[in-house]
This record gives sequence, C-alpha cells and structure tokens, in this order.
Amino acid sequence: MSQKKAFLVLLAVSSVSLLLHHGGHFFWTMKGFHLDCPLLLSHPSPTLKPKHTSIAFLKTHKTASSTVQNLLFRFAERHNLTVALPYQTCDHQFCYPRPFSARFVHPHTVPPRIITSHMRLNVSELRRLMPNDTVYVTILREPASMFESLFSYYNQHCQSFGRVPNGSLEAFLADPGRYYRPEEKDSMYAHNTLTFDLGGDKDRPASDVDYASGFIAGMERVFSLVMIAEYFDESLVLLRHLLSWDLEDVLYVKLNMRVSGSKQNLSAGLPARVRGWNALDARLYDHFNASLWRRLDALGPGCVAREVGLLRAARDRAVRGCFGGRFPQRRPAAQIKNKELRPWQPSSKVDIVGYDLPPNASRPAPGASGTSQDLCLKLIMPEVQYSSFLLRSQSLRYRKNYALRFPPPVRSTKPRRPSPPPPTRNSSTVPRSPTAPAPAVTLKPATSNKPRPSPKPPS
Repeated sequence: MSQKKAFLVLLAVSSVSLLLHHGGHFFWTMKGFHLDCPLLLSHPSPTLKPKHTSIAFLKTHKTASSTVQNLLFRFAERHNLTVALPYQTCDHQFCYPRPFSARFVHPHTVPPRIITSHMRLNVSELRRLMPNDTVYVTILREPASMFESLFSYYNQHCQSFGRVPNGSLEAFLADPGRYYRPEEKDSMYAHNTLTFDLGGDKDRPASDVDYASGFIAGMERVFSLVMIAEYFDESLVLLRHLLSWDLEDVLYVKLNMRVSGSKQNLSAGLPARVRGWNALDARLYDHFNASLWRRLDALGPGCVAREVGLLRAARDRAVRGCFGGRFPQRRPAAQIKNKELRPWQPSSKVDIVGYDLPPNASRPAPGASGTSQDLCLKLIMPEVQYSSFLLRSQSLRYRKNYALRFPPPVRSTKPRRPSPPPPTRNSSTVPRSPTAPAPAVTLKPATSNKPRPSPKPPS
C-alpha cells in the first residue's frame, strides 16, 4: 500500500472515531452512517431523494398505532403539512366503524398530505382524497396479546364483552358464540378486529381459505409497509428507509399504555384459543410478520441492528432532555397536572397512563442537543388533545389563506353626490328627478273630512 493510500485510510478511520466519540449532535441530524448499509446521509443533498411527505397511515386498534400517529403529527408540524382530521361530529375518528368517506374530513384540513386517525379502510375513498404519490402504511399486533388488550380496554363499551360473567376472558374464549352478537354496534372489537379495520369481513368463516388469501393479497397491493408492533424499532428502520426520513423524524415515547394492574396474564392454552377465534387476524399477522423479516434480512441484520441502536440512542437523548436528564415515569391520569397531557380513560376499570412534564422541561439536560419545550410537550401529548390542537391550528391557517385568496371588496373613496333633501309637507312642487325635468304641477292644499269647529263668539 502506498503512503498516500495509507494516509487516506488512517484519516478516514480517525474521522469516524472522532464522530463516534462526539456523536451526540451528529447522530441527531444524521440519517445513519454505516460502512455496509445503504447510504443515508443528512439533507440537503442533490444526490439523495427528498423526504417523502404524503403518507396514509391506517391506524389499527391496540397495536401501538397511537405512537406512530404521534410521530406523524409531529412530522407534519415540522414540515408545515396539512393533516386530514375528522369533523367534530365524528369525534377524533373518521366516523368509525363506518367505512371511510372523504365526507368525514373537516373542510379546513383539505387538501391533506397526511392522514392517520382511526378509520375503517376504504381504499377508493382514500385515493380520491390523497395525492397520487401517497405511501400507505399500517401496523399489526400479535392476535393473542392484542385481543387481551381489546377485552380489557373495551369491556364497558362492547356488549359482547360486557355480558361475560365477572369480565372473564377465559369464560369468553371457552364459548365465544354464547356472548358474541355480530350485528351489535361495537362487535368489531370482539372478532377479527384487524380484518375489520382493514375493510374486510370479520365474520367470514375461517374455513374460507380463498377469501383469506384474496384479502391478504389485496392488502399487499395497498400497503407499501406493514409494521409489526412486537418489532416496533425494526419497523421504524424500514419506515425511515421507505420515506427517506431523518432519525429525528421517528423519535417516540410509548403512548396509550395501560397500568400493569389492568392487564391479564394469558394462561396456557388461551393464546391458541384467541388465534382460533380470530383466525383471519392470525393469518393476516403471520403473513405480514414473515414479510417484515424478509425485508429486514434484505437490508442486512448488521445494518438493522446498528440503525436500531442509533434510533434508541437519539430517542433516549431527547427524552432525557425533556425530563431533566432522567427517563419519564408513567403516571395515572389523575396524577397528571396538565390536562392537555391526560390520556382518555375508556372506563373506571382501566387505567391508561401518561406523562407529566417537570418544571424544568424547557431546560435541556447536560449533553442533550437543545431539546425544545414544544418537542417535549408534543412527544407525550395524547391523541385526543393533539388532534384538537391540530384542528384549531389548521382552521386558523385555513381562514388566513381564505382571506388572502378572497379579500373583501374595497370600498370607493370617491365622494358621492349628495342626495336631494326630501320634500317637506309645505312644499308646493314635486322634487326634480336626477334624470328628467319635473313637470310643473301645482299641488293643492290637502283637505280633511274632519269637521272644523265653529268660530268662538267674542266675549
């Protein structure tokens, strides 16, 4: 090796070592730097694809989808993108469980670049609303753990769960047909919820293999990426590559989680019963879990492991910066002082935990890269409050833009010719018209039919 080549190699190794040693701020803005991974450098660069900014995320139930929604909301705010949001009459969902319609979208939030609130998938309506270059993404969760979460979370809302004695998951799974009513309003939480959210027939018999295969093939055509909740960070690596995003675009804090006392342990045999009862969901999950790992293998295990490490390190720095150098403690809603940070509670029997910012949240921890108070607030803001905040801010922007496009008419400053005074009761002529001379007509004094009093005689 020549001295010149040896010098260049030594210089490269030294540079990489220096960057790794002082990499806090560097990795915050880098997409990733790997010797054997696809090259993703920081923006701007004329040789790299720009960030993709048109995303439709199908938010499924109890799958860590609220965490994905939160990072999409923050991405939209940073890049001044319009997020499609529901009418207030639909609450914070697109009139779920009705199939999605563009009519459910608030007019102040169109045309959108991102859509991510709960809906039941209707592909034709989504494509009518979203740009042609939209990337479609969703997330699934292992059916047994998901069903336990659904049973706990919606026990007071879903009648199929509510009629089970003592709220026993074991009792329900021993004989689901005894409690399940497919025609009831909230029955989708009790049977093949993933299939239903994705627009499928939740009550199609498990023996209908052709339907299941066709449905899965249809989802393959719609979604560019199906994330898996159990491998959340690995899924974010694929999402980041798919959208050409930065590390800071996929930072997150876990949201909408239950306290441990609200969870049930699945005894031996129950997971198999759950999968048998939710056979369509099980097939869907197994297919896309295998698909995820084929894509991760194609990217390279070493590459994925290093990117996951970078993601977690950047996330930890951001979180410590928000919470005074420590990791946040999850708190029940009643203990959270800031009402904007209290998560929605589905019932008195289920406690959903959230976070509260410490008084020094605006001061970054030592070594943190200037974490802003707004980022800290939005990182932990629950879905309902964040949706309302975005609707208010986008409505204000819509009204300002409307005023610029359609300004009010400008009134003329030219003085008007004074109007002629109205005729008095003693006037003897008709007022002259501004366009034609008035006829010379003499008016006679008005007479009255009222009798006049006789003159008073002199005294």
